[in-house]
Amino acid sequence: MGQTRLNEELLHAYVDGALSSDERGAVEAHLAQHPDDAARVRAWVQQNELLHALFDPVLDEPHRLSLDAGAVSRGRPAPWRRYVALAAALALGVAVGYVARGYWAAAEPEPRPSIARQAALAHAAYVPEVRHPVEVTAREEQHLVAWLSKRLNAPLRAPVLAGAGYQLLGGRLLPAEADPGAPPVAWLMYENPQGKRLSLLVRREAPNTDTAFRFAQEGKTAVFYWVDGPFGYALAGEVSRDELATLARLVYQQLNP
Repeated sequence: MGQTRLNEELLHAYVDGALSSDERGAVEAHLAQHPDDAARVRAWVQQNELLHALFDPVLDEPHRLSLDAGAVSRGRPAPWRRYVALAAALALGVAVGYVARGYWAAAEPEPRPSIARQAALAHAAYVPEVRHPVEVTAREEQHLVAWLSKRLNAPLRAPVLAGAGYQLLGGRLLPAEADPGAPPVAWLMYENPQGKRLSLLVRREAPNTDTAFRFAQEGKTAVFYWVDGPFGYALAGEVSRDELATLARLVYQQLNP
């Protein structure tokens, strides 16, 4: 248990409750010191809960189909059980494929102009800047957060992504993309030691109870975005989809403790 990063098999065993009490305690101690692994474990737990919510009612509900008495007497599953199991297995495969990618596709058409596109354009515009990537630097973080909160007319927080290797560089205000009378947009930038940068865009949206993550790709820039209450959030970066999904979950968890 002393290695820096536990292997996935052990973490999965922890999520599945397959460890002894001593092993479980050691893993929990590790997770307390490694936020990235802790975020992965929380994501797996949420995936398990989603799958149970989707398929437990299907397998537990009473069925009106007549049973094949001969099949039951010979120890074979009744036909309806085979059909339900097959349907559940198919649906499970589809659900796991979507969950593993860290998003659930929306059924409704995406409104335009999209928050994802605005985040990608801002990222492309400011990330290459060496001397002036932000308007207010992280050295004035308290002032930055207070200023952005005042302009958005709502409290704003700058998520801490140090556990994932990214430090806050600072931020700026952006104009509303479509409506000149709309509140401005808050924009924060993060950077890791290798010089990779992330952009977090926050803007007011129509109130929404659907907090599902959605994914978009604008050229080289990947974006995960979601709406939570009156705000829309978009995290953009030229990183892999899996890494960005993990980072987006970290942002969401800090904004919704």
